[in-house]
Amino acid sequence: MLENLQSIEELAKARLKEAREEAELEALSVSVLGRNGSLTEILRTMGKVSKEARAQMGQEANRLKRELETAIEEKRALLAAAEKEKRFARETVDITEPGKRALPRGRLHPMTRTYREIRDALVGMGFITFDGPEVELDKYNFELPNMPADHPARDMQDTFYISDSVVLRTHTTNCEPRALLTLKPPFRVVIPGRCFRVDEVDASHSPIFMQMEGLVVDHNITLADLKGTLEAFVHAVFGENVRTRFRPSYFPFTEPSAELDISCTICGGKGCRVCKGTGWLEILGSGVTNPHELENCGLDPHEWSAFAFGLGVDRVTSLKYGVTDIRLEYENDARFLGQF
Repeated sequence: MLENLQSIEELAKARLKEAREEAELEALSVSVLGRNGSLTEILRTMGKVSKEARAQMGQEANRLKRELETAIEEKRALLAAAEKEKRFARETVDITEPGKRALPRGRLHPMTRTYREIRDALVGMGFITFDGPEVELDKYNFELPNMPADHPARDMQDTFYISDSVVLRTHTTNCEPRALLTLKPPFRVVIPGRCFRVDEVDASHSPIFMQMEGLVVDHNITLADLKGTLEAFVHAVFGENVRTRFRPSYFPFTEPSAELDISCTICGGKGCRVCKGTGWLEILGSGVTNPHELENCGLDPHEWSAFAFGLGVDRVTSLKYGVTDIRLEYENDARFLGQF
């Protein structure tokens, strides 16, 4: 029986030395130390050995069991460490190595591009940006721009009222009184921002929209100054071949008032479905600032005069890029934005 133990020990140590994988160690442990392993079988037959030889056999068998268990665990740890090193070597990344593939680049939203083109065109003509709150006092949104409480033009605004005296601004015109009250004339300001009106969402309407307002205050401002500024602006944004025309209109904060049309950017003025066969598209409202607004803001209309204009950034975006549904500009659908 001692010879059997010696044979088991020699074979187990040889297999242990040659083991290169965890599976081989597991197989060795089962075949020697498992329930039906060779060493376990010997321990089960100890009762058949004489009392004198039993003590020696027991000591040798237990010694071999402990040694094999320890040796297997040590080898298992060595194999695990070696596998870890191999994995680290496989997964090592050289951070100094140049990339093999270019990462996809983001793009500006088409409305952002349009806004920047409009802003840059006006800044190039001497305008500075001016901003104001979206949650506004009735005083600045309506009263100071010449729309008192009983003015019928208020019905055109479809206003979101927070309280009797606080509204979500219906236009960036709310910033005109703020500019007139805080800036020293003469000055030129462009006022970008979100506006809000109670409106049903469809292909051409949204309760939230982006507007830009221009205001120029100086001595002896005339309608000719407004016309020349807007023509230069249109050519900078839409190109030199686009034609313009003024049509009389009405706004409570300007007198006289006019709407500006441009030759259709889709058909070039020949007439199409977009321009309803007229060859013209309306893009903004404008006019010489009403003297009452200047008086409301503490300026003498006999000394100072002004003109103002306002346009929808989403409207201009639609005309520049042929977008037929305004909702696409606000829903941030990646399939739509990816075209830009």
